[in-house]
Amino acid sequence: MTIKLSTLIIRPVGWFWLLLVLLLAGLLALGGSPSVSYAAKTVDIGEAHALPLDSTVTVKGTVTVPTGIFFSGTFDQGFAIQDESGGIYVSVQPGLGLQLRDQVEVTGQLVDSFGVLTLVPDSVGNVKLKDHGQPIEPEAVATGDISEATEGRLVKVEGVITQSVIDDLPYGYRFSVDDGSGAVQVFIYASTGIDVSRFQPGQTVTMTAFSAQFEDHYEINPRSASDIQVH
Repeated sequence: MTIKLSTLIIRPVGWFWLLLVLLLAGLLALGGSPSVSYAAKTVDIGEAHALPLDSTVTVKGTVTVPTGIFFSGTFDQGFAIQDESGGIYVSVQPGLGLQLRDQVEVTGQLVDSFGVLTLVPDSVGNVKLKDHGQPIEPEAVATGDISEATEGRLVKVEGVITQSVIDDLPYGYRFSVDDGSGAVQVFIYASTGIDVSRFQPGQTVTMTAFSAQFEDHYEINPRSASDIQVH
């Protein structure tokens, strides 16, 4: 239907509503819809884990996994941060050179990446270096307790290697460790440079690692050779 504006008698205040209607009609004709921008909500990292996927949030934390350490499996230059309430992996493509103890503020969208909650900024401008503080101490956890509750955190486990190292290149290597509470998979990204030839079944190891998930199983990811002690 064609509307001839010359045939309409419109009060002065009616012009606003007419223009709004025409604007909306134009958007709908183009197959679009009006969008509304909301400021990102600032939350603790632990709170972010309880929010729906696609939520946009701002979090603050201390770096626990430096830039690009997990590149061989994540194919990005991401890093991980943690506060008192929890931890999270942040996926970015340009390398930002963030190191352990760097304190950052990140605004991004919550997504699921093969089971791991991940924060994805729209641009590197949404990652802001704030300070350089104290390192995050790993939380001692039984191997059988690595779960959704520990995901994103820096953890420390001690147990016996239960199988030979499995080559999963080009991504990395994997084996299991058990302290009697249940085995957990250890996945070592090739990009960490960790020499896996020294790991044998029956050895007792103490390991600091990032608590993660891959699809339907939980795992831990050491960051460097110094994260693993063989007894």
